[in-house]
Amino acid sequence: MNQRRTLLLGAAGAAALICTPLSAQGFPERPIKILQGFAPGGNADTIARLIGAEMQKVLGQPIVVETMSGAGGTIASTAVARAKPDGYTLLLATAGHVVAAAMLAKPPYRPAADYEAVSTITYFPFLIVTAESSKYTSLPQLLAAARSAPGTVSFGSAGIGTTHHLAGELLGRMANTRLLHVPYRGDSASVTGLLSGDVAFVIAPPTAVMAQVKAGKVRAIATTGPQRWPGLPDVPTVAEQGVSGYDVRSWAGLLAPAGTPPSVVERLNAEALKALQEPGVRQKLADIGGEARGSTPKEMGTMLAAEYDKWSKLVADASIPKE
Repeated sequence: MNQRRTLLLGAAGAAALICTPLSAQGFPERPIKILQGFAPGGNADTIARLIGAEMQKVLGQPIVVETMSGAGGTIASTAVARAKPDGYTLLLATAGHVVAAAMLAKPPYRPAADYEAVSTITYFPFLIVTAESSKYTSLPQLLAAARSAPGTVSFGSAGIGTTHHLAGELLGRMANTRLLHVPYRGDSASVTGLLSGDVAFVIAPPTAVMAQVKAGKVRAIATTGPQRWPGLPDVPTVAEQGVSGYDVRSWAGLLAPAGTPPSVVERLNAEALKALQEPGVRQKLADIGGEARGSTPKEMGTMLAAEYDKWSKLVADASIPKE
């Protein structure tokens, strides 16, 4: 009887090994690549290199960050969606991954369904800033002017279809007014436009405007997240200033191609969460305006779907032309 039981257990164990995807056994056995879709040296590139350098210490294989910039990050997103689902090609996704898909008539990827979520890495708000010489010294004052003459108060963003752009559109709709969007080619150009008096305010990430804030050239009048940003604790949120429920944050996280074995996703998730507990990693994320925040794969997947629904609805409701 004992011999028969041993044989059965042995057979079950062998069957379990046969059913386990080969790619999940001993993972990783070679270098892992993280694609990021924006300019070298930018936030996405910095975050990818930071998390990759920490994760490779435990995984025992190099993690190489590859820049595949262009088309608002969609080139990198598409490449990962079509990559072999073995865990060796990952995407450092940002909020733009979802926003770009919502803005395209025929997106080349599905922002949630074409991927296995691994973990979020960081969240950070945008800042709403006016020039120091501007007559608008608070958000309620600015919105009151916009309500009195809809479509005349202008805001600059890093470009059409960026999260910055849609953050402004959402602000106008939730504040019951219409703001005039002026797109620029990147954050630096939008700040230059602000300082030249071409727009009334700009929506930009902290890294793009903090030097000007500290120099006294621009004034931060609001942060877009649900809580005040620790980097400027005296600046109130949009919600605090009368636009209840307003919450727009950029984020970054890791995605793998759909079909990546669950055991591989779980391993990557575990190491990403460990990396985010390192004080050095947390501090470096804070230095670029971010809050270190990991998640389970399920939590990130739910967030991706919700974000896509949110921005798709806004694009439709605001009649923003799709590309």
